[in-house]
Parts: sequence; structure tokens; C-alpha cells
Amino acid sequence: MAEAELPHPRDVFRLIGHEGPEHAFEDAYGRGRLHHAWLLTGPEGTGKATFAYRAARRLLGAPHAKSYGVLGSDPEHPVSRQVSARSHPDLLVIERIGEDGKMRKSIPVDEARKLADFFAKSPASAPHRVAIIDPADDLNVNAANAVLKTLEEPPPRGVIFLVSHAPGRLLSTIRSRCRRLLFRPLGLEATAAFVRDHTSANPEEALRLARMSGEAPGRALALAAGSAIALDDAAREILLRLPDLDEVAALALTDRFRGGEGAANFSLFLERLAERVHEMARERASARIGGLDPWAQAWERLTALPREVEALNLDRADALFTALRDLRIAARA
Repeated sequence: MAEAELPHPRDVFRLIGHEGPEHAFEDAYGRGRLHHAWLLTGPEGTGKATFAYRAARRLLGAPHAKSYGVLGSDPEHPVSRQVSARSHPDLLVIERIGEDGKMRKSIPVDEARKLADFFAKSPASAPHRVAIIDPADDLNVNAANAVLKTLEEPPPRGVIFLVSHAPGRLLSTIRSRCRRLLFRPLGLEATAAFVRDHTSANPEEALRLARMSGEAPGRALALAAGSAIALDDAAREILLRLPDLDEVAALALTDRFRGGEGAANFSLFLERLAERVHEMARERASARIGGLDPWAQAWERLTALPREVEALNLDRADALFTALRDLRIAARA
């Protein structure tokens, strides 16, 4: 299966299945009751950031293009081109990616403080100034407090979009100052169809990717780009063979995750392995098979391992090999 292309949300001009949030925003905008802060919540990959850029283009003056949906704008309009080129003077985007292109562990306070300076100025060429924080979940403590200060003093003609996959992790004072829009999963069949339209996945692969993604189209494309099918097959094969573990094959597998390019697939493989352990534990519970505690502990270990490896700068291959040995112990219990 060919890898899916993953355009940045600023370059996506169609949004499927979220007419409710789009109509809610359009209604508030049209009636002159536009809230200064919008919290966009829902599972990762459901289209929250795409919505933020769609709404931003409209606020920055791009006229409605009906063929692109409720908040659609013409990709060839000057505003759309400026947003795609990251050159619009009235749009500020705050994210984990630094100016050097490297992914930071969190959004630092210096980034969040840009909001105050940005909104202290009047719009340069648009009806509004717009900021997008993607995702707000990545704000560190000091950065979150800096954002809160801006929310407590709403800027005139300023609008902030906060993308959040886990709003419960945000400060309650941030949540209370935003109007919330919920983005629900698209549905299994619709997500599978989306995958087929954007990749070379066959129907069975598309359904697997849709299930893995939690019915979130953007997440499904990310999984396809990350070779999720092959990694899921590898995870299934390991569990089917337990308590036997071919240590030579296991070492060859873990070596794939060494180096900078192995980080994303390392997390994805552990996600697939943890999900399959969880499924197996559920099946054992339904069949009233005992010995669930070792599997529960193995699941907890697998879900925590990516964060531990990043925080402690552990060797990914060594950490994974140890986790596989732990699974063998759980299978023998």
C-alpha cells in the first residue's frame, strides 16, 4: 500500500462531516456575536485544525466559496494563498514545531507570550486578527498561564482557536473562557471511504485503518503514512506466538526503531501492541479466563513506555526488547 500524503491543515480546503460546528460558527459570525475564543475538541484527526484554518480564512477576509462547504474559501484567493504561505500578517500560529523545524517537547512560554504582542496591534489588512494554538494540550504550565492572561483580557477584533485532543488536561480557567465546539468521529464506513479516496488501500486495509484511528480521517491517513498495517501485523504475530519469543527476530524488529527516523514508528508499534493486548484481555475476561493482572500490567507498561523513553532519553530498541520479554512472562503466568 502506498503511503498517504499528509497535507498540513492550512492547505486543506474541504472538511467532511462537521457541518454542525461550521454552522454554529457561521451563525455567531453572521449575527455579530462572535466569541473571542473557541475551544475545538474531539479525538485527534477529526478535522479540528482544518476547521480552525477554514474559519481563520473567513475572518481574514476570504469570501465564502459555496463549493467548499459552509466555511469554505477559494484556494486561489489572495488570503488563502497568504495563509498557505504562512505570510499573512494577521494570523499567528503557535505550535510545537520550532523555527528550526524541530519538534519540541512542549510549547514554551516564549511562544505563548507572542499572543499579547500580536493582539496589541490592530489588524494590518484584515477585519480581524486570528491566532491558532495547535494543539493547546502541548502548552507547558507557564505557557498555559500566558494564554490565560490573554483570554482574560479579550482583544478587540481578535479571535483565538485552541485545538485540543484532551481538554481535560487544560486549565479549567482556560476552558471556562472559551466557547466549545465538539468534533465527533466521522463513522467507520465514511472514514474507510475517505482512506480509499486518499490512498491506495484496498477495502480491507481501509477498514482496518478506520478502526485503528477511532474513525478519525486525519488520524487514519497518518496511520497509513506510518505503515500501521505492517506494524499491526507484526504486533499480532508476536502475541500469537507467546509465550514463545524468537529473540533473534525480536532483536531484528527492535533495531528498526533506532535512530531519529524510528521514533514515530516506535510509538505507533507500541500503540498497536498495547491495543492488541487490551483486546486479548477483554476476550479473556468475557470468557472468564483468569490471570488478567499480568496482562493489565503489561498494557500499562506499553502505554507508558513512549513517554518514559522520551523523558529519560532511553534507547528505544532496548526498551522495546525488555517490554517483549515482559509479555512473554505475562503469557506464562
